[in-house]
Amino acid sequence: MKYTQTTLDKIGKVIEEAGYIVRYERGSFQSGFCILEDRKVVVLNKFLPLEGRINTLIDLIPQLKVEAETLTPDSKKWFDDIMGRFHAAQEEES
Repeated sequence: MKYTQTTLDKIGKVIEEAGYIVRYERGSFQSGFCILEDRKVVVLNKFLPLEGRINTLIDLIPQLKVEAETLTPDSKKWFDDIMGRFHAAQEEES
């Protein structure tokens, strides 16, 4: 996966299509992000570099409630790729 603004935009679009709002703000988040479940808001530390933002969103997606069937085909492809990586990593840990 390339660490480009386009990649960040596409991953962000998956999250937005799932009904979440992605915001970049100042904060002392230990993990680089904060999820406000009741409001479906994801807040990322705005000081994270591009690679950090992408990696944080990739780590975050499996924790969100995403209904894959509601995503556009392009977003579903990205979602499936991210979830495939997540499941592969889970299997390696076992």
